[in-house]
Amino acid sequence: MPSKDSTPPPYQSAAKISDSQCFPQYTASLKCLEEFNSDKSKCQEHFDVYKECKKKEREARLERNKSRSLFS
Repeated sequence: MPSKDSTPPPYQSAAKISDSQCFPQYTASLKCLEEFNSDKSKCQEHFDVYKECKKKEREARLERNKSRSLFS
């Protein structure tokens, strides 16, 4: 098993769900599914909140990246 000091993965910018601002909404969705034996209809509100969070997170990322150019 490699140590934590080994070479980092090639894609440093690859996001982890645990680094997301939406991680609490994500875990709430999973907990809901667990609580209701994977009955998605009982967890729709959690899914909607998570989806909205991810949408805002994506919009913010696009806005930040707007000023950056690969060709300048």
